[in-house]
Amino acid sequence: MASETLSEMTFSIVKSADLEIEAVMRVYETSGLAERRPLSEPGRLQRMLDGSNLVAAAYDSGTLIGIARSISDFSYATYLSDIAVDAAYQRRGIGKELIRVTAEAAPQAKIVLLSAPAAVEYYPHIGFTQHHSAWTLAAQQS
Repeated sequence: MASETLSEMTFSIVKSADLEIEAVMRVYETSGLAERRPLSEPGRLQRMLDGSNLVAAAYDSGTLIGIARSISDFSYATYLSDIAVDAAYQRRGIGKELIRVTAEAAPQAKIVLLSAPAAVEYYPHIGFTQHHSAWTLAAQQS
């Protein structure tokens, strides 16, 4: 049974090596983020984790229930690449707390993210400002 309050959960900055790839995959699957991440390629997902230098995790009774995966210079910018919370735990402030923990780890850096289409309306409610000049370049496949 899922806990009802944030005080019963643990939020911390973790080393990507301390995360079990299966637990991360489960959170991505249950959060809805799986459709936009390479879960069919566990090795690639592991490289994504290994290349992240700022990872926040949420646990309930030792079970991973949320993750915020970022790349930061800890001075100017933190790119929050993934934020995923198990659907059974959504709408309890866990995503907001993961973002707070991420921001606290790099307090001088602004947080930049690209929103999932379904989450576009969420971010203004927690203090984000939409930026209209972001650009992406598709990956070059070999």
